[in-house]
Amino acid sequence: MKLNLYQKTAITTVIATIVLIFVGGLVRAAGAGLGCPDWPQCFGMWVPPTSAENLPAQYDASLFNPFHTWLEYVNRLVGVLIGFLITLTFIISFKYRKSDPVITVTSGVAFVLVLFQGWLGGQVVQSGLSAGIITLHMIMAMIILATLLYASFRAMSGRLSISISGKAQRTFLWVSGIVLFLTLVQMVLGTQVREQVDVAKNVMEMPREGWIDSLGILYEVHRSFSWLLVIAVGAMVYFNKKLEAPLRLTRLGWATAFLVLIQFLTGVGMERFDMPGVFQVIHLVGLAILICAILLYMLIAGFAGRDVTD
Repeated sequence: MKLNLYQKTAITTVIATIVLIFVGGLVRAAGAGLGCPDWPQCFGMWVPPTSAENLPAQYDASLFNPFHTWLEYVNRLVGVLIGFLITLTFIISFKYRKSDPVITVTSGVAFVLVLFQGWLGGQVVQSGLSAGIITLHMIMAMIILATLLYASFRAMSGRLSISISGKAQRTFLWVSGIVLFLTLVQMVLGTQVREQVDVAKNVMEMPREGWIDSLGILYEVHRSFSWLLVIAVGAMVYFNKKLEAPLRLTRLGWATAFLVLIQFLTGVGMERFDMPGVFQVIHLVGLAILICAILLYMLIAGFAGRDVTD
């Protein structure tokens, strides 16, 4: 059975949103957030120049970095594409307005959120890369991603249905809920740590090798808290095996464990190697995919039918 138009569009939008998070991570790791100093245009132009000689007269040519400018410009183009895809997803979702109105409502929420996200992107530039607004911008991207994933799952739930006992279902939901909670706590702590890094980098103008040393107790908590997440994911894998979870949950459990391992290793790598940009990007994109994996695990378990009467 082939995917219908809504399912194809919604899944494409979820993937494109992860790509946008990846590009946004590249922008931040490269320090290209002000590659375009104005918004919505870039150096007063809809298509930025490739050399300083073509800049409008009111802009300082010494501030022009073609790599930073075009990286930020591509980030904006991908953001516009996401806006169109979410709009299209919302429009097509009206086919479900009677059979499953939650899909239409959720798609509509994603549409409203992406409008706010577009406005917030402008505030990031106008604020001169305020750490707090950048953090809010990133969190909003994760919320949009989760909203789209839920809408996509609702439309695909018939294809992803499984049967498990009531006891197993409760266990799977409890364990995965704990993993999700710990992941979100780590995300919030990580954004606060990143803001401290921005202060060390942009305000105190410290060299890269001094960024980690400038972090306070919050970083110690973030680092130590990661062990709780590792333990919780270990419990997820254990209960999957003990309760003989269906193949879909088993695979998602192992995928979650792998993604947590990637987060752990890139976190260690950032500490040991003075926060290289490539690790920052992998850490951010890995977080987005990890949240998707846990949410999908919870949705499949939560919508499962029961094959045993309790």
